[in-house]
Amino acid sequence: MRALTVDVQNSAGRILCCTIFRQGGRKLLAKGHILSDEDIRLLKTEGMQEVWVTELEEGEVGEDAAVMAVSEAMCCGSVEIRLAAGGRANLVATEDCCTLVDDELLKQINCTSSVVIATVANYRFARAGERIATIKSAPFAIARAQLETVLSILEERGAILQARPIREAGVAVLYTDPVDGERARTLFQPVVHTRLEKFGAHLRYSMTALEEDEPVTRSLQHLVRMKPAVIMVASTTAPAGPEDVVGRSMTRLGAHLERFLAPVEPGNLTMLSYKDDVPIVSAPCCFRSPKPNILDMILPPMLAKYRISGWEIACLGHGGLLN
Repeated sequence: MRALTVDVQNSAGRILCCTIFRQGGRKLLAKGHILSDEDIRLLKTEGMQEVWVTELEEGEVGEDAAVMAVSEAMCCGSVEIRLAAGGRANLVATEDCCTLVDDELLKQINCTSSVVIATVANYRFARAGERIATIKSAPFAIARAQLETVLSILEERGAILQARPIREAGVAVLYTDPVDGERARTLFQPVVHTRLEKFGAHLRYSMTALEEDEPVTRSLQHLVRMKPAVIMVASTTAPAGPEDVVGRSMTRLGAHLERFLAPVEPGNLTMLSYKDDVPIVSAPCCFRSPKPNILDMILPPMLAKYRISGWEIACLGHGGLLN
């Protein structure tokens, strides 16, 4: 890549090295813009005689082509690529979704290339139209060999970012209390509705149960048959773990205990099980307040029908201190 000053008349097809402004300070053409015949006429009208440009050399790829190639290889799902000025591409959600980010792959790409990628956080809920990633190239051009290395890594490892759509996200809630299940519903239902609305979900089924083995197990059996995106158990107690009523009921149900204890505060007593691919979440003390807690971290992927593993729950410690 070499930079030079040329007559405006001879600048077609070359790349601007700097942004050009009108006399009043308004931007005329952006840095990195490939000059066209129409641009030349515009520059002449503005009284410009010379421009500072750069030319690609053999073995180089223009910044726009580079970021578009990386963008297409690094993402999948409900996302649209929008090319922006200056060797930049923005990824925008096309519908409400949850973003899944491969952090290790993202670090590898950002450490090894002339293209860098910034994304929103893993498990982030994104509204339609929201920007969820930006890809930026080194100015003007990068070596073709570097671009091919990046694309080869992405082809082998897969997407860095998935935008998993959240559609028909019906949630079931079981309210439990040692004395009267309706008491739990009265205490928690407004907060539950507030949290679900934040993620574009809705409460499809709700039940109450006395917090004893048989009533809780029977209620969970009924809710599992409804096939909701997730079942939340909102208990007025703070159980010690799988040995307490809710945990024993999950076992009686035949659910697989995926994880007990989470490195998140509030939410460290979270218990996650799966029955017929339906996640069942008990998160003691997380239904009393709309303030951030573990439910805000794990609900979006569950609503997007992504199966969170116990390992992934264990990895939430970095950033897990929410308040």
